[in-house]
Amino acid sequence: MIERRPGLTVLSHLVLLLGVLIIAFPVYITLIASTQSSVEIAQTVPMSLLPGTHMIDTYRVALFGGETAAGSKIAPAWPMMWVSLISALVITVGKITISMLSAFAIVYFRFPFRGLVFWMIFITLMLPVEVRIGPTYEVIASLGMLNTYAGLTVPLIASATATFLFRQFFLTVPDELVEAARMDGAGPMRFFKDVLFPLSRTSIAALFVIQFIYGWNQYLWPLLVTTNEDMYPVVMGIKRLISGDVYTEWNVVMATAMLAMLPPAIVVILMQKWFVKGLVETEK
Repeated sequence: MIERRPGLTVLSHLVLLLGVLIIAFPVYITLIASTQSSVEIAQTVPMSLLPGTHMIDTYRVALFGGETAAGSKIAPAWPMMWVSLISALVITVGKITISMLSAFAIVYFRFPFRGLVFWMIFITLMLPVEVRIGPTYEVIASLGMLNTYAGLTVPLIASATATFLFRQFFLTVPDELVEAARMDGAGPMRFFKDVLFPLSRTSIAALFVIQFIYGWNQYLWPLLVTTNEDMYPVVMGIKRLISGDVYTEWNVVMATAMLAMLPPAIVVILMQKWFVKGLVETEK
């Protein structure tokens, strides 16, 4: 039995509250800056922590583009958010699908050098991105996939981490289920679709959240494979706004940053229950 101590309870809540404040304060500053004008942000030192009166105009310019009062031409954020959304969904679904099929083959099929194949996949976790990014770019360029959704997503849809996680989960599935499916005449893909896939829902949900955020926040790879502004993701759009035509419109930058945070936040909020279950649940 765990003894409850009021002092420790208060201390733990204070630590948690402090952590929330540290994490949330930059987001609050970003939100407040997006409601003020660029002149107010530049001339008021320190910046006011109270909401301004330019919120609607700032978000309209950030989302749909236009020219600001200072003469800066702002590109609309919604096409960049669309590129980020498509890329994140393709990367997420691709990673989960390929990883599940790879783990399924490694666990349930008998073929030569099966263990070696798994360790060759697993050892790629030790290779930094910088080692792989040059050869990968050369392949994508030679295939004519620059400035395309395929170029943005295909090199990123393989995941050794997800393959490892699914493999570990599949190893916990009782052999009796495999024997029962075989006795009922179910083939490998029928067993995968009707047994393994439903059992893996919580793991899929947890990986979906993680991989969606990973795909949405991509910056280095899109920076290499996109030269057409129509294929810029929103993260690159934020960087482009910081080096504006006239000077940096920080209110528009902050508004675009807030817009860029919305889709990942919505995914986390909607899938929070499944995400937590996928990470902490031990009995599937």
